[in-house]
Amino acid sequence: VQLQASGGGLVQPGGSLRLACAASGVSLDERAIGWFRQAPGKEREVVSCISVKDTVTYYSDSVKGRFTTSRDNSKNAVYLQMNSLKPEDTAVYSCAAGPICGLAPMYEYWGQGTLVTVSS
Repeated sequence: VQLQASGGGLVQPGGSLRLACAASGVSLDERAIGWFRQAPGKEREVVSCISVKDTVTYYSDSVKGRFTTSRDNSKNAVYLQMNSLKPEDTAVYSCAAGPICGLAPMYEYWGQGTLVTVSS
């Protein structure tokens, strides 16, 4: 099983990026998918999670209204659309798959992260 987050890069404040979480060896539509980020010198935090069958979508207060998580089951992928980016969104973003949305230890599979830098 492999997960890979991609789509990071350098963007100006107020800009947008779309991250993708792609997988092999596991069907993402059968898993809850969490997005996490870790900024330099800070602990990892959960940003968003989408449950199996999309019945629940969670966003942290810091990104609510700016980030959107969605699935494309035909591509076995999950996306994190990030709008109105702020410098404090700068971090390495990772995706993880598990049975339900929750804290980090609840996820079975983790992908390598992708760096998002928000700076002018």
